[in-house]
Amino acid sequence: MPIDAAKALAAEPRSGEIAWTPKDVQLYHLGVGAAANPDKRSPATDPDELRYTLESRLHVLPSFATVAGAGSPGVISGLSMPGIDVDLARVLHGGQTVRIHRPLPAEGTATATSRIAAVYDKGKAAVLVMRTEVTDAEGPLWTNEAQIFVRGEGGWGGARGPSARLEPPAGEPDKVVERPVREDQALLYRLSGDWNPLHADPEFAKVAGFERPILHGLCTYGITLKAVVDTLLGGDVSRVRSYATRFAGVVYPGETLRIRMWSRGSGGSRDGGDGGNSGDSRVQVSVTAVDRDDAPVLADTLVEHS
Repeated sequence: MPIDAAKALAAEPRSGEIAWTPKDVQLYHLGVGAAANPDKRSPATDPDELRYTLESRLHVLPSFATVAGAGSPGVISGLSMPGIDVDLARVLHGGQTVRIHRPLPAEGTATATSRIAAVYDKGKAAVLVMRTEVTDAEGPLWTNEAQIFVRGEGGWGGARGPSARLEPPAGEPDKVVERPVREDQALLYRLSGDWNPLHADPEFAKVAGFERPILHGLCTYGITLKAVVDTLLGGDVSRVRSYATRFAGVVYPGETLRIRMWSRGSGGSRDGGDGGNSGDSRVQVSVTAVDRDDAPVLADTLVEHS
């Protein structure tokens, strides 16, 4: 079996130094739609957008944690761990969670420690859970957890793992925004370190079962968090505590995303849409593809914030 669950779980964690600069942060922000906000009259020079693109006032979107250090440590690197030997064309990113311990600095050096935290048997597929903990000289910075879906690698009799889903939100969303995806969005986003040819090479995409290259799930992840921060959190990236999603469908470059947001207080009650309650509050999010009759893209999506 190309996946040896026991060997993968028993493998020693891998640690290495990662570093990033304001240029890396700016490139990532452009890759997830900064300076292209359709709600702004002149988005490239709008003060709210310059927080993402101008080094003198740079704030770091917490989802940058998924690419800091020039790569997506939970996906491509996870496939090179002991006990794992799979065909990249069979791999999809199933879900992602980022927990933020401190606001991300615009420039830094840190140690990233990664391991396979779980391997689940879904019958026709396997799910690898790759956990990466990142610390710097001052302590923990963030924890990434990626769920890697590998088609055709299940059926060995292992545990199926959790399948919890969020309860559908009640009532109409507090906010609904639309975000267009540029035709070259995946080509720009991949410069932040995710070189999977599925997102650039038409022939590879066809082998993987898609009509053409698809957008990185983590690009949609970043676009969505930026929309939540800009729309409900007053543009304050430091308020984000954690962000989790399940990738429910693909996005093709050139499509438009519809992002619905339900804002809740720490007890689950409606908080008026600004997340200003004491204690952590939550925004539940649904993302669909407008061009394909609102086909699901991100599901079970939750932003916890102060």
